[in-house]
Amino acid sequence: MKNTKFFTLGLLLAGSTLAAPLAAKEGMFTPDQLQEISQELSEVGLEIDPDALADLTGFPMGAVVSLGGCSASFVSPEGLVVTNHHCARGSVQYNSTAENNYLENGFLAASKAEELPAAPGSRIYVTTEVTDVTEQVRQGTESLEPLERYELVEQRRKDIIAGCEETAGYRCQVASFYGGEQYKLIKRLEVRDVRIVYAPADSIGKYGGDIDNWQWPSHTGDFAFYRAYVAPDGSAADFDEANVPYQPEHHLKVSASGLRDGDFVMAAGYPGSTSRYTLLAEVENTFNWTYPTFQTLLTDWIATIEATAPEGSDARVKYESRLAGLNNFEKNLRGQIDGARRVGLVDRRRAREAALADWIAADASRAAYGVAIEELADLSEESAAASRTSFWYRNVSRPSLFSAARRLYRLSKERQKPNAERESGYQERDMTFFRQGLQALDRRFDPAVDKAEWVLFLTGYIGQPIGERVAAFDQALGLTAETTAEELPDLVDRFYANTTLGNVETRLALMDATTEQLEASEDPFMQLAVAMYDYGFQLETESKTRSGRSLALRPTYMEAITQWQRENGTLTYPDANSTLRVTFGNVLGGSPRDGMAYLPFTTLEGITDKDTGEDPFNSPSELLERIEAKDYGRYALEEIGSVPVNFLSDLDSTGGNSGSATLNSRAELVGLLFDGTFESVNSDWDFDPRTTRTIHVDTRYMLWVMDKVDGAQALIDEMDVVE
Repeated sequence: MKNTKFFTLGLLLAGSTLAAPLAAKEGMFTPDQLQEISQELSEVGLEIDPDALADLTGFPMGAVVSLGGCSASFVSPEGLVVTNHHCARGSVQYNSTAENNYLENGFLAASKAEELPAAPGSRIYVTTEVTDVTEQVRQGTESLEPLERYELVEQRRKDIIAGCEETAGYRCQVASFYGGEQYKLIKRLEVRDVRIVYAPADSIGKYGGDIDNWQWPSHTGDFAFYRAYVAPDGSAADFDEANVPYQPEHHLKVSASGLRDGDFVMAAGYPGSTSRYTLLAEVENTFNWTYPTFQTLLTDWIATIEATAPEGSDARVKYESRLAGLNNFEKNLRGQIDGARRVGLVDRRRAREAALADWIAADASRAAYGVAIEELADLSEESAAASRTSFWYRNVSRPSLFSAARRLYRLSKERQKPNAERESGYQERDMTFFRQGLQALDRRFDPAVDKAEWVLFLTGYIGQPIGERVAAFDQALGLTAETTAEELPDLVDRFYANTTLGNVETRLALMDATTEQLEASEDPFMQLAVAMYDYGFQLETESKTRSGRSLALRPTYMEAITQWQRENGTLTYPDANSTLRVTFGNVLGGSPRDGMAYLPFTTLEGITDKDTGEDPFNSPSELLERIEAKDYGRYALEEIGSVPVNFLSDLDSTGGNSGSATLNSRAELVGLLFDGTFESVNSDWDFDPRTTRTIHVDTRYMLWVMDKVDGAQALIDEMDVVE
């Protein structure tokens, strides 16, 4: 899901819904929870031992990996990794130019020697161990002041991570569950040499473009392949021609026979975040202010890039990934707003809180829950107000060179501290990513576009009442109450005319600069970063203090939720947080609205029906000819009389689930999760089993394209393809 989607419950809408038994189609379970619902898994169709799913180093979980924003899985003993096209597209774009455009033409390495390095910072993370560290993190924090509590918890997390990463080649994290009620140390093998192997052209992998995004029926070949490489001794290593393909302990078999309507299906991946336990104040602020305001800004932002970076230009190639992300986000927000209105989300959340309050009031021993929830509601109001106040300042801080300057100056400040005490993102463990981010900027930056974006954000900023603006920023930029939008281009010209941060060598050299050297810099972006440091630090401190208060309150709230649900026979599973999760259900069409019916599969012929010869419905001629000839090979599904392209399920998913392995009852790969229907996007906040449908690309279509269209037979031979 190209960035955003789906709760954790039975769904806390009102007391009546909670009385229902566990719904297999709702929720993103942590692997260790699957043993608690093993009977349900077997009853709904799982053929392998349900307990096997709890073994992170066994099959099939050992084959499922994270890309640090998307999910993926190993599909060969030679480190071949399959994920969504839109997850690998940034790497394809990074290797493209206007003259050699792999986005337009596709990319297929004829041999391993021709595989290209993925974009800087690309990683493949293999989860190898999970340890509960709740006591280590939380012990003795209850009586501390909020800021002190936050800082102690963060320091303990950093210390635990440092200990874990003493084992070379691993990247560890301490993840928070249930609002800080539980913490787990997750140890992950970090594969740093990632190479792009095969990505179909956009006319397949992005077929339908933004028009079909979040829509059904869809016909998108949203798949691509990476390969993981390590040093000859098997250790993690940076890119080197001497490196060899990583040999995973487990890889998935790929099904050429796929699924049928109603079949059991499950997905394993790393969903990003959901907000199903948030209180009413946050829901109201999000849907009444934040989403509508941002959706309007996104529309203008997209238009600004398209106008400044015309089709066919090198600048457009550089900004293709950003445009795709912005278009996806804008459409998602529209779906969120529409979905919240359609289901009455605010009223449903209000009813849920009233039902929880009634449960608490029914037993005097639960009174502490009520106190914590009341204080948490007040905190939610404060957080919402702070978000509204800082909205426009956060946007005017987005320009690439200003952002680089701020990070470099912050790095100089953090390096004055012992490494263990530095903020996350500025420790020695983060410097490779830091450096690669500065390097990658060149391939995704154009000064004319960056300037146009900044002018857009500044126009919104100066449109706010003078009392809601940031005095230090106005002074540093030379803005007054009388400044008009027409004056902004000339006002910011001096930044781009006099900066040296557009040069990659300059940026990299400044990583070693001292605070004093940067404060003496004559670069206008660096001068602005220095001028705004104190204000940014103030915002950060205020945010940390609110987080510290939340750490004292939210675990109690989640304990109330857990007890409430347990009494109603429902297993509480945590909101998504980019950790490994499993969700399960069935291949299933639906009827999201009156008079609208969704069939479970789309077919090759649907591609032809949509095709106009113009982007985004411009299929390659070879593909259209194969469809016309009904050259289905062994990949047809008899019931639909064609090769299935995409299919629907009722699985629960969200952003970060993109690329998740979609598995059948035998844990064979039958598809890749890549999207959800427009009616589903509101499931980030509120799961509705009637309307929530997830979209997958079928492995039969993947194999058909590889076999019949792109000539990727060598990759098919490398995988274990089963009937």
